[in-house]
Amino acid sequence: MAWFKRKDKKLKFSEKKDIPDGLWDKCPSCNEIIYKPELEKKLSVCHHCNHHFRISHNVYLKIILDQDSWKKQFYDLTSKDFLIFKASKPYKDQIKLAESRTGENDAIVVYEGKINGKDVILGIMNFGFIGGSMGSVVGEIVSRAIMSAGEKKIPLIIVCCSGGARMQEGAISLMQLAKTSTQLAKFSKNKGLFIPILTDPTTGGVTASFGMLGDIILAEPGALIGFAGPRVIKQTIGQDFPKGFQRS
Repeated sequence: MAWFKRKDKKLKFSEKKDIPDGLWDKCPSCNEIIYKPELEKKLSVCHHCNHHFRISHNVYLKIILDQDSWKKQFYDLTSKDFLIFKASKPYKDQIKLAESRTGENDAIVVYEGKINGKDVILGIMNFGFIGGSMGSVVGEIVSRAIMSAGEKKIPLIIVCCSGGARMQEGAISLMQLAKTSTQLAKFSKNKGLFIPILTDPTTGGVTASFGMLGDIILAEPGALIGFAGPRVIKQTIGQDFPKGFQRS
């Protein structure tokens, strides 16, 4: 409660009200302050500039598949610390932390479900799990999803969101590029339909493999899409980028 003095009298002019945290968000594109419940009603798209906010993998599931039509697939696979990788935090501890934060075993979840009554296989990458990085488990799950779609002769859709290959697994992570690309080549030869949806960001090994091998490639407006990140490229060439560089 605030007060001010005038002619030796105290007059009340305002009363502080408690406002719950987390009700407002700032658009990184136009800097507009947006009321979160309204933003959610618009599927996390800014009504001022059409900026697409990052959303969780669970939201994509509800947006894309028919309600109560989905069934999770290949959820029993977990990553291993093949190289006994040590940095500021051991890789095995990073895995445990990511599992506890996301409630998932790795950076992609696959579902079999329906879109307008039509059967599909849907994979959704989770950037919250070690930056959506692709290690042995992501490569194996994507490969199984491709094979499952091929056996059932139904379309495959993957929502891509990744920082690239998982460095903690070294060359093993890089092998997943060839593994997934080979499976997609077989899938395509058998007339399978693959649609990747590129979201912010889709970079590195995911862009260099299944992210760019679709029959139809969709992308959210303004998503960062590329192989090397813009900071690395700028350090290499020593030049500023044109407007919209590496953006869909």
